[in-house]
Amino acid sequence: MVTAMLQLKRDQRGITGLETAIIMIAFVVVASVFAYTVLSAGIFSSEKGKQAVYAGVESARSSMELVGPAVGKDTDDDNDIDQIVFILANTLGGEAINFNTTTDSAPANGVLSDETATHSTVISYIDKFQEVTDIAWTQTAVGKNDADNLLEANEKFEITVDISHLTTKLDADDTFVMEIKPDGGASIVIERTTPPTIDKINDML
Repeated sequence: MVTAMLQLKRDQRGITGLETAIIMIAFVVVASVFAYTVLSAGIFSSEKGKQAVYAGVESARSSMELVGPAVGKDTDDDNDIDQIVFILANTLGGEAINFNTTTDSAPANGVLSDETATHSTVISYIDKFQEVTDIAWTQTAVGKNDADNLLEANEKFEITVDISHLTTKLDADDTFVMEIKPDGGASIVIERTTPPTIDKINDML
């Protein structure tokens, strides 16, 4: 009896099996936690990426495009450009863009001075002599439209920018940049150079 008990005491096979089982369970638990963490991080990253894509699509749907050339007009025959005229359309049939016109039709040096302005689409003008962050402009619907100030799908607006009040006139071989900034979505940049000879109507490249 005593000999049998001593042999049982020296036999460690049952303890070794239990330790192995504990280690395996620990590995499984750690692996499960790690896999859950990686999966959660992946789902979070996927959601952020989807939000970024949706935001980009929304921005594109709210932007516009230039249709046709930008034309410079000399309205008083003094050999400089007084008006810049171009046509805008809504891209991709996107959201309507507010084109309430500026209320100051004769700004000082091109700078608007009206304190009751209601326009939300801003047009800025830059050349080598000056920069105007909010210049006067008007719009006229071209073709199919519903007689409001919103540039909607399948509509076109002719935009006329008055630059006759600028401190330095836009002359021959001058380069200028205009940026149209809507109240939502991406802006559009127009960069053109006046021709060597100024006529009454000038197609600017």
